[in-house]
Amino acid sequence: MINSSHLIFSFSLILILAFTQHHAAISDQTNAPFVGVNIGTDVSNLLPAPDLVNFLKNQKITHIRLYDANPDILRALSGTDIHVTISVPNNQLLAIGSSNATASSWIRKNVAAFRPATRISAVSVGDEVLTTLPSAAPLLLPALLSLHAALVESNLHKDVVVSTPHSASIILNPFPPSQAFFNQTLETFILPLLHFLSQTNSPLMLNLYPYYVFMQNKNLVPLDNTLFKTLPASKQMVDPNTLLHYTNLLDAMIDAAYFSMKNLNVSDVVVLVTETGWPSKGDSKEPYATLSNAVTFNSNLIKHVLDRSGTPLHPETTSSVYIYELFNEDLRSPPLSEAYWGLFYGNATPAYLLRVSGVGAFLASDNANQTYCVAGDGVDLKVLQAALDWACGPGRANCSEIQPGESCFQPNNVKNHASYAFDSYYQSQGKSPGSCDFKGVAMITTTDPSRGSCIFPGRSLSNKTKQVVNITHSSNAGDNLRLRAFRSIETSAIYDILQNYLVAVFPLLLLFVL
Repeated sequence: MINSSHLIFSFSLILILAFTQHHAAISDQTNAPFVGVNIGTDVSNLLPAPDLVNFLKNQKITHIRLYDANPDILRALSGTDIHVTISVPNNQLLAIGSSNATASSWIRKNVAAFRPATRISAVSVGDEVLTTLPSAAPLLLPALLSLHAALVESNLHKDVVVSTPHSASIILNPFPPSQAFFNQTLETFILPLLHFLSQTNSPLMLNLYPYYVFMQNKNLVPLDNTLFKTLPASKQMVDPNTLLHYTNLLDAMIDAAYFSMKNLNVSDVVVLVTETGWPSKGDSKEPYATLSNAVTFNSNLIKHVLDRSGTPLHPETTSSVYIYELFNEDLRSPPLSEAYWGLFYGNATPAYLLRVSGVGAFLASDNANQTYCVAGDGVDLKVLQAALDWACGPGRANCSEIQPGESCFQPNNVKNHASYAFDSYYQSQGKSPGSCDFKGVAMITTTDPSRGSCIFPGRSLSNKTKQVVNITHSSNAGDNLRLRAFRSIETSAIYDILQNYLVAVFPLLLLFVL
């Protein structure tokens, strides 16, 4: 018979190994880099909060950032696995930065009232305050300190981080990255902010837009480098001081931030990209705001983050990013591109298809459920008729089914016929970028427009599962560059795995005893 002390030791060791393995798996998952989405609300037909959250769940979106603390959305998020960053608008900085009581009230009302059912994981304080609202700069650190103290008071400081998003313009001389430094006129504010972030294990939030850098430096920055396209070594940007090769502009901008922090002797704060993206449409002065470039940038951005390749300076640390943005905000003021940064229209139909095969399942991607091209609502009928004529004529769409007596002739109106013709053309073009536009009168939808015996061309082409932007892949961060993950180890999950080990191992132990 086996010694009982040995049996107890072996049994205990099994339990410890089970717990350790499960904890490691959870830790790796919660430290993973993610691609989240910003949700702006300047949308004329924004989904109601419950419908919005259902849309997010259906599309497997795991991280969102709000520009306020909308209580309807926070309530609707209750019970989901969606991590949400809420924001303190700039116009509330004065009250919060000058009163600890106001900060405590804000945390109680907007964080404590919803957690833990709603997974609020960060508070974003202000937006580009140092550069867009410099008069409020002295209030920024007091606001951060007050809000953090309020989180401590509510025992939420281990689950919710506090930071503030900055414009890329706080960093001067960003290329080569090794020569970058923070704007010295802002150092009196930046250095204490960095110390706060270091002490609270919070990220440096940066809004980084390669699009704008390219537009301002078209003669110096290659478009392919900006769009994450593969470049031969001879065309990569090389930092002459470090000899590091940069294959894309975003990595160079992130490393410029790390070098800037290093110049201030800060080496343990991770960069979190709170905004980045590319507009899909612009005016005559924005020739690079195109559907094709938006598809390329956002598709390659997603692949780059989920590849977990880090940056040339810190290959062990991959920054998470929030794409700007989820919806086209059609109520935004000019220029035209301001209304076309979204992955979707406000009614949740995709603005374009991302190309991200091989890294996960994404809505509005080539992995998505079947998509169709149909006539938009409320469009000009004359423009719609002209688009229909083009599709059935020069466009060579198959319009035979919308002829009199055929299965899709009824209802006999321009919108119905145009929808069929648009979808025929869209499918014949392989759903390529720009093939569902028709001067703005068409839109992509995942809802099958077929009815009765009228079968649209796209119905039989695909039966893949509809999903989008599943953004929870794993990453290994550097020892001194850890973004404190928004951890929540589920006790029930730990019990489950221990139970599984007991079920599997206990009979074997009994055999030894007997």
